[in-house]
Amino acid sequence: MVYRALVQPRPWLPERLEGTRVVLLRHAPANLSAFYRWYADAEIARLNRHQPGPMRREEIERFFTSRILGPDSVALAIHIRESGRLIGSCAFSQIDGDNGSALYHITIGERDAWGRGYGTEATDLMLELAFERLGLHRISLTVFSFNERAIASYRKSGFVLEGTARQAIWRDGRFWDENQMGILADEWRTGQRARRLEIGSAEGMVADGTARGAESRGALAAGGTAGTRA
Repeated sequence: MVYRALVQPRPWLPERLEGTRVVLLRHAPANLSAFYRWYADAEIARLNRHQPGPMRREEIERFFTSRILGPDSVALAIHIRESGRLIGSCAFSQIDGDNGSALYHITIGERDAWGRGYGTEATDLMLELAFERLGLHRISLTVFSFNERAIASYRKSGFVLEGTARQAIWRDGRFWDENQMGILADEWRTGQRARRLEIGSAEGMVADGTARGAESRGALAAGGTAGTRA
């Protein structure tokens, strides 16, 4: 099948969101080749899909057309900032403008990029988009209880456990829970203020240490020791 898609203009969706380690860009039709590889991966299917087994090629194409390039989609490609390498995708779905809510999804498709903090930073950028630019009130997600790495990442971004669908998924020969997590705009802003205070405190400690170091060097140059007068 030859893939063809017309990328619809979405003025409310930014072209670029830039973090320290990752950059989020609008998806291009050429990214389909990466989706073929990612969503055919059995481990990615195990972590993300209710259905057993990876997605079929035609399923991936339909998903990419409607959920990634569709005119109403809010999906961005995750690139490593330093190299520009495409490593994953993140998106909002089920956007409810009346109630200010949306469902969040993220996939880091390149296995060698797992556990490096790229997903956490991408999530942080998406939450800023949701609460500061799109004016949403609540973001939620679902995650299988055995996906401990993802749960830890979501917690770092401020998501809290809201509920559990008990024994909702059959994996690895047993039933597992499916957790619902969420974050509210006020909670996100409180977390942002706390982070800024932490950064300011750390910078103040560095500046104080630099000043003390300069004082010590001056005292030693004068023939004394730090904290004493010659």
